[in-house]
Amino acid sequence: MKKIIFFITAVILLNTSIVLSAPDKQVIFNSTLAGQWYPADANTLKNDIAKLFQKSDVKPDEDTIALILPHAGYQYSGRTAAMGIQTIGKQYKRIIVIGPSHYTPIEDVLGVPQAAIYQSPLGQVTIDTEFINKLLTFPQFKVIPQANDREHSTQIQIPLLQFTQKDFKVVPIVAGQCSPQTISKVASILKSMIDNDTLIIASSDFTHYGSNYDYVPFKDNISQRLKDLDMGAYKFIEKIDSNGFMDYRKKTGATICGYIPISILLSMLDKSSLPQLINYATSGQLTGDFNNSVSYFSIAFSGQWSKPLPVKQQSSVTGLTQDDEKQLLTLARYILINLVGKNPMPKIYDANFSDRLKAKGAAFVTLYKIMGSAAPGSHKNYQLRGCIGDTFPRQSLYNSVIYNTLMAARKDSRFVPVVSDELKDIKIEISVLTVPQPVASAEDIRVGIDGVVLKIGTRSAVFLPQVATEQNWSREEMLKNLSLKAGLSSDAWQHDAEFLTFQAEVFGEAEK
Repeated sequence: MKKIIFFITAVILLNTSIVLSAPDKQVIFNSTLAGQWYPADANTLKNDIAKLFQKSDVKPDEDTIALILPHAGYQYSGRTAAMGIQTIGKQYKRIIVIGPSHYTPIEDVLGVPQAAIYQSPLGQVTIDTEFINKLLTFPQFKVIPQANDREHSTQIQIPLLQFTQKDFKVVPIVAGQCSPQTISKVASILKSMIDNDTLIIASSDFTHYGSNYDYVPFKDNISQRLKDLDMGAYKFIEKIDSNGFMDYRKKTGATICGYIPISILLSMLDKSSLPQLINYATSGQLTGDFNNSVSYFSIAFSGQWSKPLPVKQQSSVTGLTQDDEKQLLTLARYILINLVGKNPMPKIYDANFSDRLKAKGAAFVTLYKIMGSAAPGSHKNYQLRGCIGDTFPRQSLYNSVIYNTLMAARKDSRFVPVVSDELKDIKIEISVLTVPQPVASAEDIRVGIDGVVLKIGTRSAVFLPQVATEQNWSREEMLKNLSLKAGLSSDAWQHDAEFLTFQAEVFGEAEK
C-alpha cells in the first residue's frame, strides 16, 4: 500500500476538475539520534568519527557494491562500521540503507520516509525521493513515519557516510518481519532499480547475548562460543546463501536483529560476488563484561550489479490512479468548504467521474486538525477531528467519500461539528478499502497491512490498517483495543471471534 500526499494550494472546481500546485518547500527530516546516540555538536561529532577511521589498514576497493554494518552507538560498534566503510573505493550517487524496525511492529512491508532531506549535525543529505516514489508503486513498500522517525538502525549510518562520501543521495528503508516470499520480491524490486552507482548497506548487529536480551544458550566460555555462533552465521553469508542463513538463525535462535535486511541483500547478490570479513568485535570485549554482550560484523561485497529484467510495477490495492485520488481529495475538500460555510450543497454529476469512482466502493474520511509543526509525515502534532466511513461497499465510491466527509465533519459523536475558522488547519485523509474477507485466525492478520473487522455475536468493531502502526501496537495489542472498541472485554478476541481483513489505499492532503 502506498501513501500519497498532495499539497493543495488552490481549489477551483469546474466539473470536479482541479488546479494543483506542488509543494514550494522541501520537507526536512531532522536526526532524532543527535545528542543521544552521538554528539549534537558538529565539530565534536566530526572529531569522534575521525578517530574511528584512524589507524586502519583496510584498503578501499572500487568494486565494493554492498556492506553489512553494525548499528550500535559509536562507542561500541563505530570502529567496526568505519572499517567497513573504508572499503568503499569510489563516490556513490545513491546509498540504500536497509535496517530492521526496532520500535514499530510491521509485517510483510518495508517503510520509507516522506522527507526530501535528512539533516544530521554534519549537514544535509538529499533523500532520493524519485527512487522512493518508484518503490511506492509496489505494495511491499509503504510510507510509515513512525517506523522511520526513531529508527537508529538506518540513521546511525548516515554521519559515517557523510564523513567519506560527497553529494550522494540516501534511501533509508526500515524492514519489518517478512515472509520468504516478501524477501525474495523485495530483493527483485530493488535489484531491478539499481546500477553500479548504487551502494547497498544492510544494517545489523549480530548475537545479542545475556539476560537483557532473553538469550542465554550457554554460560561458560562465553567469548569463544559467541564467536563460534556468529561465525556459523557468517559461513552462510560468505556463501551468499539467503535461505541457509535464515535456516541457521531459526535453528540456533541467534538474536541477529537485522536478519531480514541481511537476507534481502543476500537475495540481491550474484553468486559471483566476493564477500570479505573486514572486522568482528563484541561489546563484551570492549567492556570486559560478557554477562550481556552484542556482536558486530563489518562485511564487504565486491562485484557488479547485474541488470535483471525490470519488475512489473503493480497497481494500487484498489486499482485507483493518482488522478482518481486527486479528484476524491478535491471532492472532499469542496464538500467540506460548502458544508461548513453553510452553502447549498452543489449538485455532483455522475458523468464527471471515471468508472472506477462510479463503481461501488467503501471509503473512510478522516479529518485531522494540524496543531503546529510536526516531524515530516507524522500525526504526532495532528489532532483527530473526525473519522467515519463505510466498511463494506454500498454505494458508488465517490458518493461514499461525499457522505463520509459530511459525517466526519458533523456527525462523529466524539467531536463538536467542524466550524469555518478551522478549515485552514484541517487536513483530509481518505482510505479506500478493499472488500473485507474472512481469515481463519488472528495469526493470519498482518499488522500494518491489514485492516480488521472483529465480530463477536452482535458486537463488531473495525480498525483501518494504519491504526496499529500509528499506535505502535503489536497484533495482540491491536486486538485487545479492537475488543474494547466493540464494547467487550480486552480478551474477547480470543473467544469465538470472527475476523475479516481488508487493505486500504491511504492518501491525503499535506499541511501548508
